Amino acid sequence: MLQEWKAMEKPEEEEIRARLAAAKEKLAKQQLLIKEQKIPVLVLMEGWGTAGKGSVIGQVIQNIDPRFFKVESMGEKSEEECRKPFLYRYFRRIPEEGKFVFLDSGWMDEIVKDELHGKLSDEDYAKRIESVRRFERQLTDNGYLVMKFFLHIPEKEQAKRIEHLEHEKDTVWRVSKNDLWQNRHYEKCEEAFSSYMKNTNMPSAPWYIIDAKSRKWTELQVLETLTQGIEIALSNQKLAVPLLQNVFPLVRMPLLAEVPLDKEIEADEYRKELKELQNRLGELHNRLYRKKVPVIIAYEGWDAAGKGGNIKRIAGALDPRGYEVHPIASPEPHEKARHYLWRFWTRLPKTGHIAIFDRTWYGRVMVERLEGFCSENDWMRAYNEINEFEKELHDWGAVIIKFWVQIDKDTQLERFNERQNTPEKQWKITDEDWRNRDKWDAYETAVNEMIQKTSTSYAPWHILESVDKKYARIKALKIVVEELEKVLGERIILSQLSFQLINMFEFNDHHAKTDCKGQKVGNRSCIKYAHNAEKMR
Repeated sequence: MLQEWKAMEKPEEEEIRARLAAAKEKLAKQQLLIKEQKIPVLVLMEGWGTAGKGSVIGQVIQNIDPRFFKVESMGEKSEEECRKPFLYRYFRRIPEEGKFVFLDSGWMDEIVKDELHGKLSDEDYAKRIESVRRFERQLTDNGYLVMKFFLHIPEKEQAKRIEHLEHEKDTVWRVSKNDLWQNRHYEKCEEAFSSYMKNTNMPSAPWYIIDAKSRKWTELQVLETLTQGIEIALSNQKLAVPLLQNVFPLVRMPLLAEVPLDKEIEADEYRKELKELQNRLGELHNRLYRKKVPVIIAYEGWDAAGKGGNIKRIAGALDPRGYEVHPIASPEPHEKARHYLWRFWTRLPKTGHIAIFDRTWYGRVMVERLEGFCSENDWMRAYNEINEFEKELHDWGAVIIKFWVQIDKDTQLERFNERQNTPEKQWKITDEDWRNRDKWDAYETAVNEMIQKTSTSYAPWHILESVDKKYARIKALKIVVEELEKVLGERIILSQLSFQLINMFEFNDHHAKTDCKGQKVGNRSCIKYAHNAEKMR
């Protein structure tokens, strides 16, 4: 895009001053409409080093009430961020409704930098691009205004600014190693920036290239573009978003009514299997931590189906330092004011840790759907958005295990009455539980649709028959153990293969030919490859 881009003709200074005054006044008025209509605004400021990203953000925010905005400077990743999915550090910074967040550099800077320095393979780069496209589209589909600016300066202008900053001892710190590297490899960087912007330039979140040679002219371009974007967002707010076709491989699942609920287990067999499975799960947890594999276990099910007891038996096998159980209730005000997946992104486990969710993001297509907490368009879009979310987690390397805990209506009534009539269990039953029971058929329809549309090959649903709670607990433990053995088994096989390759090449190394300088060639590169493969495990 940069190669084809043509800068607008810069106006005279007098015209710039007049237009700046008008744009500032317009933004000052629009911020009130943004708050009234609860539109969250995310402004991404990218561009060349020394192009003035921080300066232009500083000028823009002078026109906004300080209570309505936040500026985030995205530096190097923290240790925690390195152990979370790529998008984690950006998703957790999205604004609340009615507020602005300005990012001084963001996901573009990170991706392009990693690509230029050889940290991303072509395949990984393509995955990152797809992740960004989904991320930005999900934000705009859910009512966010995403404004993406790239501040562009020519090579000579960048060199001039670097020299000026380095000349003064009070400003030399503002020149980073990356700025210097960019200027030395300007054409290569320009090509990488152009390719990235072309791949992520979408109608709902387009790129705006800003001629950044002059400070006031830069400020005017950004302000006029931002106010125009806000104007369009205000007028588009009530429009429905098109639904997307599913592109993810689905696993065929039975309807809830087709699941037999007569499964039982004897008490002696239960105690024996429980002990064996918990011991095995404890061993696997240690290996998960060593191998840095994140695990997400998600529970949904009928009220009084036995989710809590099921979770207790799994958690009882784990090192308490390596897992966390997240009981999910109605969203808090600061959670409700953001994208509905935000509160789950911020609860994801670190690599090597386990997160157990008692209720999940599937509330969007169950309780929020049936209780009218979101629009029909919102919950219909959510199936695809959730599949995308789980694909992001899978590509990160997470093991995703999803349980639906199933009982029949009579069993639920029996358990409700038991809770109601047992003083120490009365806290478990609420008026809302009884109201939800009255909507059993509607919930069953919603659950069936949810399971059919979100049981993907990388995150399938597992139905736990829980009329006999002990049977459901053993089944859940078996599934968790099998899934963890599967992923750890694959990694062990790869590790053993690497070790065998190293031994094979080193054993035959004396057969390697020599080049004209007497250096051995041939197998050395293979040994290096195998060592690198082993190092990555």
